[in-house]
Amino acid sequence: MRSTPQHPVPLGFVFRSRAKEEKAQSVVKAPVTDSKQPRDPQAPKGRPTPKRSAAQSQRRSVSNTPMTRKEAAKRQRDERRTAMARQREALASGDERYLPARDKGPVRKFARDFVDSRFNIAEYFLPMAVVILVLSMVRVASLQNIALLLWLVVIVLIVLDSLVTGFRLKKRLAERFPDDRRRGAVAYALMRSLQMRRLRLPKPQVKRGERP
Repeated sequence: MRSTPQHPVPLGFVFRSRAKEEKAQSVVKAPVTDSKQPRDPQAPKGRPTPKRSAAQSQRRSVSNTPMTRKEAAKRQRDERRTAMARQREALASGDERYLPARDKGPVRKFARDFVDSRFNIAEYFLPMAVVILVLSMVRVASLQNIALLLWLVVIVLIVLDSLVTGFRLKKRLAERFPDDRRRGAVAYALMRSLQMRRLRLPKPQVKRGERP
């Protein structure tokens, strides 16, 4: 009788399917082929990387988007219109983010509040100028003399009031903002004092008599 071998060969080794071996080899080689593809920087981690052809076509479509001169001008107009709308809202609400450059900053804000909290003779210059102009047009010598006298009085009062306002504002700015740039703030405030209160932009944020 033939003796049985001491180390029998497992049947699974003999009858193992070649398809399983090929599948296992493909699984092992798969990461090597995938690692050669560049990962999309916008793709989240842990998700499959898009194919190279798809990524290249997407970049090509974005970079080759036609932009004519007319479309570029239209885009600029839309951006300018949006900026102007934000600026108008900021002038009405006092939002510092969208104010014009000449109105931005704590120094300019304090100068506006200082003028808005006071009674300024210069803000009534336009109504008084209309009255004086009407009197000067009347062909009566006495009324014309009164109009001329009123012109002189109004101008002297506006000059004196502007000098007092500028001196006080300059002193307050030096106390409040010793390290900030204050150049042009006094002139900015005096120009604002020439406007009627309801027509000032940005809109007044303080009441008369309220300390800024």
